[in-house]
Amino acid sequence: MVNHVQLPLTIILLTLLPTGCRDGICDEPSPSNIRTDEDILFFPTYGHYEQETSTWRFDVHGKVFEPEYSSMKRAALIAVLQATADFSNRSDNEVLEDRIRPFIVDNERGKSVTIEITGEQFTTGVSDANGHFSKSLAPRSGSLGMSDKKEKILAVQAVLPRRDLRIFSGRVHLIAPQGVSVISDIDDTIKLSQVTDKSELMRNTFLREFRAIEGMPELYTVLAKSDVAFHYVSGSPWQLYQPLDTFMSKAGFPKGTFHLKHFRLKGSSAFTILSSQQETKLAAINPLLKAFPNRKFILIGDSGEQDPEIYGRIARESPLQIVGIYIRNVTGEKIDDERFLDAFAGVPSNLWNLFGDASQIKEEIIHLATTKP
Repeated sequence: MVNHVQLPLTIILLTLLPTGCRDGICDEPSPSNIRTDEDILFFPTYGHYEQETSTWRFDVHGKVFEPEYSSMKRAALIAVLQATADFSNRSDNEVLEDRIRPFIVDNERGKSVTIEITGEQFTTGVSDANGHFSKSLAPRSGSLGMSDKKEKILAVQAVLPRRDLRIFSGRVHLIAPQGVSVISDIDDTIKLSQVTDKSELMRNTFLREFRAIEGMPELYTVLAKSDVAFHYVSGSPWQLYQPLDTFMSKAGFPKGTFHLKHFRLKGSSAFTILSSQQETKLAAINPLLKAFPNRKFILIGDSGEQDPEIYGRIARESPLQIVGIYIRNVTGEKIDDERFLDAFAGVPSNLWNLFGDASQIKEEIIHLATTKP
């Protein structure tokens, strides 16, 4: 008679990891298990220095998908967009075809992704139903050292099967424990979107080339020269990351981390594709404040949706970290209107301001970014 021994679940799971893998770090990792018709897209993330462990820790975030042009999915998305804008007779619009393509790919779940960074290889877990994977990692070697000066950008590269010669790469921004960071909205803060007009918002997003808000690329470039780190937090969906990243690079905006919204086409409407929700932005901003307790933050947004309310709440909850809040006034409201008095209740009046043009806040923000605490 054979005796069957019940093994603990944790032991069973550990035996499924590649040889030498523990906590995502592998001595002899298996390559990423993606097929040649599947792609990996990495999103820009950040790394922070943990004082208690004297090590850097960084996040890796990406997506596995199969590029596909499904006429059925395309028709479904166009129908959704037509709810708020005139998309008829737009089949030959190259911008439209480029913008909707990421929405109609096949997201790949259950894909294990192995990466190489700082000369080490790590497993990043497996992709979810939406194709996304993410993991917080720390290098073993300590080769990164300690830096309290300029931001460093580390290259991330997927480890693929030997015969797959493609290259999928990304970046991690190592941000020093002290310094100044800008948390910036995108739509109507640095990119013309017209969020208050849903029809124009859809056209600006899906039919037209992206356009920068006048003066904002130059302002951000000056700040970047003062070693300011940038985090772009938006209600735009992850499907728009690539066109947004391309636009920002061409417009001259500094590179930074991206924090966008998860979106599913199924069961959604055009109103939810680009809507910005408080909880979505707070879920991105609060971890940043926690990861960098000794950095000072400047918050830049607009009055089109909920940025005043979100930033006011953050300033009340983290008063020692927020040194300035700037709201681009796209709604024609006045600084003493009830909305802003409510949004910034309990926040010192000299901590926040409305602006219409970047020139109105340039000197003040540069002073904040360059003045040592």
